[in-house]
Amino acid sequence: MSEKQYTVAIVGATGAVGGEMASILSERAFPVGRLVPLASANSLGKEICFGQQRLPVEVLGPDSFDGVDIALFSAGGEISREFAPIAARAGAVVIDNTSAFRMDEDVPLVIPEVNPEDIALFTQRRIIANPNCSTIQMVLVLAPLHARAHIKRVVVDTYQSVSGAGLEAMEELSQQSVGMFSSAEMPEPKVFSHRIAFNCIPQIGPVGSDGISEEERKLVLETPKIMHAPDLRVAATAVRVPVFCAHSEAIHLELAEPLSPEQAREILNTSSGIEVVDDVEQSRFPMAIDAVGKDPVFVGRIRRDATVANGLSLWIVSDNLRKGAALNAVQIAEVLVREYV
Repeated sequence: MSEKQYTVAIVGATGAVGGEMASILSERAFPVGRLVPLASANSLGKEICFGQQRLPVEVLGPDSFDGVDIALFSAGGEISREFAPIAARAGAVVIDNTSAFRMDEDVPLVIPEVNPEDIALFTQRRIIANPNCSTIQMVLVLAPLHARAHIKRVVVDTYQSVSGAGLEAMEELSQQSVGMFSSAEMPEPKVFSHRIAFNCIPQIGPVGSDGISEEERKLVLETPKIMHAPDLRVAATAVRVPVFCAHSEAIHLELAEPLSPEQAREILNTSSGIEVVDDVEQSRFPMAIDAVGKDPVFVGRIRRDATVANGLSLWIVSDNLRKGAALNAVQIAEVLVREYV
């Protein structure tokens, strides 16, 4: 890591991901000389924790990025589209956690364990895109398997926790769960279209004319870009489930070459950022409750899919606020300061 100290801004510092970004910067001893927490005027007067410090939140504005070296954005696509170019013009390198720039040809879409070389392309617009949380955990596992046996097709079903929709979504699940077992009046859904407590909602985001939801489309489009595999076919079903944190995914692969479950375990066991938990006889497999607060993507239930030639099925779980968002962004920043800025 560079001995230089950097001024780092977090846009959306009072949100779930913004808070996680501050924590991870501190945990990993990122060379922060000054941290600038930024949020809307609604957060004026609030503070965030950064190590042993409590820092006042500043109101985001056009002049917020003077002297900022790296700006971590996680405040929604509209904010990113307006303020990320302003930050870039001010001299910052933007690492954006929204979908605003992910599919722009001149913006690299990066998972550091998979395509770190793409970070060098930041010079085109001084913006680097963080992939969608569900894409990150899936591609981290797919990439080493693809390198060995070439993946032709992916079918993925995601079981996504409410934390992916923010702090208000987590509160909604909490209030509804309490309401189900008390005499209190059941709160009306506000964040979600239906009650989320003890329910599964098979739609995340708007649905297009082709029937594909916004969250599903991210998996379909982002995966080939990150993996530099334009012919890779992805079919996805995204489901919101009543879990507070950590996303789970059931993945079915069609490979060009044979790959046994034993070989897949061996490959994944030696791959960065992955932990294999796969002992069905002892009922050991990845679960959301075990992934919370952890950095790795956990993989298990690795088995043959006999319905296609060279088929493989597996189950993966990851803390969506950490590796699915904040950790991945900080890892990108680490490569930046080590090699580029």
